[in-house]
Amino acid sequence: MRGAAGSAGPVPDLMAALLEGSGEGIVLCDADGVVTLANAAAARMVPRVEPGLPAPAPLDSVPPAPEGRIVLHGGRAIRIRAQAVSGGMLAWYLTDLSAARRTEFLLEAGRRLSASLNPHRCARAAAELGADFLADMAIVLLPPTYRRRIEWVRAVSGRFGPEEGVLPAAEAAEVPGLSDALAGLRHGVAGRQDPGGAPGWLLPEGFGPAGHLLVLPMPGNGVPAGAIVLARRAGRPPFDDDDQVMARDLAARAGAAISAASLFREQSAINDILTGDLLPPELPEIEGMRLAGRLRASQQAGAIGGDFYDVYLPDAAPADGIVERPPLVILGDVCGKGAGAAVLAGQVRHSLRTLLLLECRLDRLLELLNRSLIASPSPNSYVTMILAALRTAPDDHVLVDLVVAGHPPPLVLRKDGTVEEVAARGSLLGALKEISLWPATLDLAPGEVCLLYSDGITEAFGGASGREMYGDARLKEALATCAGMPVEALVERLEQLSTEWLGGGLGGGAGGGADDRALLAVRAGAGRTETSW
Repeated sequence: MRGAAGSAGPVPDLMAALLEGSGEGIVLCDADGVVTLANAAAARMVPRVEPGLPAPAPLDSVPPAPEGRIVLHGGRAIRIRAQAVSGGMLAWYLTDLSAARRTEFLLEAGRRLSASLNPHRCARAAAELGADFLADMAIVLLPPTYRRRIEWVRAVSGRFGPEEGVLPAAEAAEVPGLSDALAGLRHGVAGRQDPGGAPGWLLPEGFGPAGHLLVLPMPGNGVPAGAIVLARRAGRPPFDDDDQVMARDLAARAGAAISAASLFREQSAINDILTGDLLPPELPEIEGMRLAGRLRASQQAGAIGGDFYDVYLPDAAPADGIVERPPLVILGDVCGKGAGAAVLAGQVRHSLRTLLLLECRLDRLLELLNRSLIASPSPNSYVTMILAALRTAPDDHVLVDLVVAGHPPPLVLRKDGTVEEVAARGSLLGALKEISLWPATLDLAPGEVCLLYSDGITEAFGGASGREMYGDARLKEALATCAGMPVEALVERLEQLSTEWLGGGLGGGAGGGADDRALLAVRAGAGRTETSW
């Protein structure tokens, strides 16, 4: 802090620290108009202020008044307020409005550029920020597409809403420095440009001639995110150093926002494609029976998980030597949760689809799939599964040929409400080179149901304490209450009861959270297929 030599005494250290740390400039003069004190902020705004010298312009022209006065000095807009203090001394308080404007700009830029993960909305926000804070017109141009077309967004100060359009890359090259800016070059010709070289399309109708032009690249994540062009009308002050610092900051922030939004959009599109292939299929209509299914991924996993089901319909023209097979439904559970488990589940589903081109025997399909899992380089490629071939029989009966590999055996709901457990067993897949299978065939009369389910249903911990397992007995009791229900209502009720059980313990307890849950029911009897969501 600058203090006058020979003053009444040294300023206390604490007072000096407070004055030096203030963002507001403070100047103190004696009764003769000689500066006795000036802090660092005041010296930055009025470099000629010196203790021991008369108060320089523009301080000497600002009389004491509560509202103060705004003056332009050294390219800055400064609010100066003078106040009389004791002993005939005068204090001036200086506020750099340019700094306040920069602070407002930074806050607004951060808020608006982070408000969207859509590249075009980020471009709109950048154009509006440029027009509001820096120029009379701002236009953001995105990198050329493979067709050499450039999308642009233009905002004009004082006009409602930005304009958007597309133009050939060759026309964009007419703007001085724009080709380099779009290529991501931060040096060279990027910066202030000759406004006389601006093509007619750059400025909006009724804008008038441009007096000053600024062209800057918007850096992205390894590749350019586009460029921004700022224009001021003739008669306006040129872009000074502070303006250019703000403009480059805007370009950098906008480039980062657009780049992040583009990456998010690309990843979302990829995720949609992959997830769509991993989600359960819409169940088809099969003559003589109805199907319904439910699949719930664990809370940790989101939309996909390690439980799965699928339906494979017969080929219209089976390969030579392959007997036409009946419709085949599968329900399985892979080791783990989340995306990794979902990928393995998808691989298993596609492997079965491929194997069915060459083999239709259920036990042989599982043996081949087991060999594939054993040979997999991925660790813990363990799978439990049920294969069920569906055959129609006289009097609207349905015969279900079952093989079970390490999976909970299916349940059968008879017309009288009796629930039976199918006596089919088998080895876990992916663990041993040789597996053992004990298949079974069951006969469903019209209205009877075969239920395939995953252990996420029976091993769910919840209830009042949150620590009690749902168990096989509760599932059988719940299934018995569904006699006579449409098959869609049946699986919906069972899924709802399972969810309520988990809700009683908030999905926690000794089980460490909810597991993936899958239900697939086959009901004998003609009618439309009932499908899950």
